[in-house]
Amino acid sequence: MPLDWIRVQGTDLVDESAQTVRLAGVGLGGWMNMENFITGYPGNETNHRQVMLDRMGTESYDAFFDEFLTDFIDEADAQHLASLGINSVRIPFNYRHFEDDMAPFELKEAGFAQLDRAVTLLAKHGIYSILDLHALPGRQNQHWHSDNPTHRAEFWNQRHFQDRVVHLWEALADRFKDRPEVAGFNPINEPSDPTGEVLPVFYDRLERVIRDVDPRHVLFLDGNKYSTDFSFLDGRPEPLPNTVYTAHDYALPGIGSATEYPGVTRGEYFDRDVLEQTFLRRTEYMRSTGTPIWIGEFGPVYSDDRSQDEWRYRLLQDQLEIYREYGASWALWTYKDIGLQGLVYASPTSPYLELVGDLVAKKTRLGVDSWGGSDVNVRDILDPIDDLFAREFPGYKPWPWGQQPHIAVLIRHILMAEPLADQFADLFAGVEPERARELAASFRFENCVERTGLSQVLRAHLGV
Repeated sequence: MPLDWIRVQGTDLVDESAQTVRLAGVGLGGWMNMENFITGYPGNETNHRQVMLDRMGTESYDAFFDEFLTDFIDEADAQHLASLGINSVRIPFNYRHFEDDMAPFELKEAGFAQLDRAVTLLAKHGIYSILDLHALPGRQNQHWHSDNPTHRAEFWNQRHFQDRVVHLWEALADRFKDRPEVAGFNPINEPSDPTGEVLPVFYDRLERVIRDVDPRHVLFLDGNKYSTDFSFLDGRPEPLPNTVYTAHDYALPGIGSATEYPGVTRGEYFDRDVLEQTFLRRTEYMRSTGTPIWIGEFGPVYSDDRSQDEWRYRLLQDQLEIYREYGASWALWTYKDIGLQGLVYASPTSPYLELVGDLVAKKTRLGVDSWGGSDVNVRDILDPIDDLFAREFPGYKPWPWGQQPHIAVLIRHILMAEPLADQFADLFAGVEPERARELAASFRFENCVERTGLSQVLRAHLGV
């Protein structure tokens, strides 16, 4: 059956019969926007691709990434998601699939074709897509997931970058304007505008351009400071029409160094009541304006030995119940990876992980990844630097998260990631095209492992 158009009606998303639609979904992280913890490489995607091309050569590089883009999301994946009761997928993508920095405003058909393929196969199984520009030219936030090799977000400082994003969204809106299976557009993932002044003006501009081309699709607009802060909208007369304002709602016990839930994480006690209060704080703007709630990202990470899975599933169940209570739609992060968070993950005995497994273990030991990483083995490096900054620069509070996280970005996630990325790429030196395709095929659904406990939680919640 064709999927209905979705629109905003008061506090709800509704279909063409004005029936309420609750989006229950996942994010497709790691596919058209690669992230280091998802597929194992260190650092940011552009550097990863550059060093891989250098070691592999063009033919093998193309063979690997062409296979990867096909295998990461295909028919069997859509079937599996539908079997869980999932009715929507948020599709993150990097602008580099559509445009080169050396040829700005010259759009590439290959990016549109990949996106169209995913939208089409998901719709075949009754699943909506939300198109999510996850990495913008100039970088919209200060971290790796916007393909940022630095700690600065220049998108907010240069009109050139903003013009390119407007141009790209104009083309995307035109491409998908007649496709109801696209639930809507998520134009900027996790913006982080230090002033809070550029973001609302840019949203207004983007909304006008998109509506001129496509008046029907819902806009899903993230809050500032990584989609947690909506104070940039204070004093504005009304929400934009047919728009959902989206919060991200990662619970600290699920992503921190917690050992139990309910329990204490970083000096704060967490239980269901605390989760609910956090949710209410992050969604206050939506509730006060009477607009729908969509949690664009949330979900715990999982321990290597699975010993903590039971309480992490309980944490997830509590969040899902809170969302249901308040009529919120949601997209769990993330669908597929190498074992940290995905609903399915590449087998530890796959050709890919057999090749990169030791390097991934080294990356874990050094705490190079921000997401799911630990600094326990590099405190001898960080403690003196933290102490020096606390002593010499006590008032230094860099955006967005303050002093210690800022130091971690510079030392662990950039400085140590750069040479480690070279070592990762060295593993692929001399790989022939056939072998490259075999390595990428490790991410094919039939070669992955299902996180069955997570599947059970979702099926039970969605009544499948």
